[in-house]
Amino acid sequence: MFFANQIFAIGAVERLMSKKPKNISITSIKAIPLYYQIYENMKLNLSSQIVLDRVPKRYYRPDNEFDLSAQTRYEKIPTQIFESMEEGAVAIAEKLAVKIRKSQSLKKHFVLGLTGGHTPQSIYLELIRLHKEEGLSFSNVIIVNTYEFYPLQAQSNSNLKILKESLTDHIDIEPQNILSPDGLVSKGEVLNYCKGYEDEIRRLKDIDFLLLGLGKAGNIGLNIAGSSMSSQTRLVLLDSQSKEEAIKVFESIDKVPSSAITIGISTIMRAKEIILAAWGEDKATGILNIVEGALTDSVPASCLQNHQNAEIYADLNAAYDLTRVNKPWLVTNCDWNNKLIRRAIVWLCQKLDKPILKLTNKDYQDNGLEELLSLYGSAYNVNIMVFNDLQHTITGWPGGKPNADDSNRPERAKPYPKKVVIFSPHPDDDVISMGGTFKRLVDQKHDVHVAYQTSGNIAVGDEEVTRYMSLLEDMRKHYDPQNLTLEYKAKEVLHFLLHDKCPDDIDTPDVLFLKAHIRRQEALAADRYIGLCPDKVSFLDLPFYETGRIKKNPISETDVEIVKEYLQRIQPNQIFVAGDLADPHGTHKVCLDAALAAIDELKDEEWFADCRIWMYRGAWQEWEIDHIEMAVPISPEELRAKRNAILRHQSQMESAPFLGTDERLFWQRSEDRNRATADMYRQLGLASYEAIEAFVEYKTF
Repeated sequence: MFFANQIFAIGAVERLMSKKPKNISITSIKAIPLYYQIYENMKLNLSSQIVLDRVPKRYYRPDNEFDLSAQTRYEKIPTQIFESMEEGAVAIAEKLAVKIRKSQSLKKHFVLGLTGGHTPQSIYLELIRLHKEEGLSFSNVIIVNTYEFYPLQAQSNSNLKILKESLTDHIDIEPQNILSPDGLVSKGEVLNYCKGYEDEIRRLKDIDFLLLGLGKAGNIGLNIAGSSMSSQTRLVLLDSQSKEEAIKVFESIDKVPSSAITIGISTIMRAKEIILAAWGEDKATGILNIVEGALTDSVPASCLQNHQNAEIYADLNAAYDLTRVNKPWLVTNCDWNNKLIRRAIVWLCQKLDKPILKLTNKDYQDNGLEELLSLYGSAYNVNIMVFNDLQHTITGWPGGKPNADDSNRPERAKPYPKKVVIFSPHPDDDVISMGGTFKRLVDQKHDVHVAYQTSGNIAVGDEEVTRYMSLLEDMRKHYDPQNLTLEYKAKEVLHFLLHDKCPDDIDTPDVLFLKAHIRRQEALAADRYIGLCPDKVSFLDLPFYETGRIKKNPISETDVEIVKEYLQRIQPNQIFVAGDLADPHGTHKVCLDAALAAIDELKDEEWFADCRIWMYRGAWQEWEIDHIEMAVPISPEELRAKRNAILRHQSQMESAPFLGTDERLFWQRSEDRNRATADMYRQLGLASYEAIEAFVEYKTF
């Protein structure tokens, strides 16, 4: 092979799933990849089920071809929608297995285009399971890596390294059958090298099956906006969006290379079969643009509209913005319920720029909502119903108003005061996402407890530790100059950070301890400002997080047991959890899964019968108004107090390592989202508030 000698050596990698909690048996369920291990009697991925509660199955998986044709008439690429990432990953892996086995029976090579990104990881783990448990051989497979970052350092992370760690090290593929761009090729040779890589793909008679992920800007491979439809393998400069996404590989923006070698759009279009996989809410806008939008080079993946054998495989979260899921009244008869009616009327108000109570019969008729007129007699009847529905979401008493009629309130009046638990994935999500509600609960004399699920230690910059250690050393010299142990430890930490630490090094246990406790003290400072006593604060430090790197371990029973024991000790009447699944690093999802798994384990206990669960958002996105079930108004003074609580988290200001692609600081994002929610209520004709924090109730399955 042309590139057999170009594959750089990578050291042995710890095998996936080699470690399991002791005394836990894993139930082997074919329909679920190994990455999302399901332990006996424990559900570890309940967050993926939340969206099912609001989307009837017939909208995303019609019963017959006639209904499918009608409901997908706006879709320009065949799109398979699955209830979860796991289900979609299994479907892709099984389809691949059939094709690999067929090529083996014909004694042919099978050229498979892959990438090492985040999206295909669950697919790779199912392929590993098929190999280990069902004998799927990859001996005839030639893998083509679709892109590689450039230039790479000799020991740097890379796309190929991820691909090897997550798939090829675990199957029986021949090393010479792994083709990958060389991130170490000299700058003087790189352009010729790209041409040679393209020639090698052509020599293989192109790619038989190409598995693609989707970038947030609609890019495929690393073909970013503006890529020519005739482009071939080439060197591209990474835009800011691509660099931000590459943080998952390189762990900080400073380590991300400036360029990449990627196969081109025309190379992709020559593939005989293509599946683009997309999982999660953060891909919903991209999927909508690709599947229902125009073919344009500003959305490179839209080129798949012209491929004769391309499909989209998406979970329900990623497909949520498609017409048949989000606005089914435009393509089919609907199973109308209060939430769907609210969504339709909010959509109509936004489209026509009218408040609810000004919508007319003609507005309904002109916009595909005649069904509602038939069901309710007039626009006025529907308008009043939706207006009252939204009005009843608004409450200044998030814990319930004592001694008041609660029949139209989102929270019940009794018991009062309530025991309240706020779960915060990182040590600042509580105040960022629900700081106003948090303070309101404390001020209204509820028994509030906060549980910080992770230490958040990787999100503290080295300069923060250096500053605190320098202060500590000054204090030692002044108050305890004979403390040689502390002197040695300070010198050791400072020398590591200032001299010994290399770009890819994991922090030492001492540095991780200090970073965790910087965040712990910031959280306590914010809680004190809110008015919460320190003895109401718990730091759970869930083990899945403690890797020292962005990449975390899978959720385990150990994580769930910690949350479960905490809840059993408090036995709350009200629980707040972070439902913000757009967190780019995935920590929020894992923390939500840990909380929901613990809740599922405890839901039959006597105390739980009097407990409600509310999901908040705010750090990365906000609830759509048609889903909101509790809206807590925030006054200008309360919004200022919320900002001050967020500012107690000094390590998460401008110098924070993982602010994401949004250039606003967390307090700015939070205020903008809260004001936008309040403005939406105002536009719909309801009361005008400075800001609103929004919540959706979680009901156990």
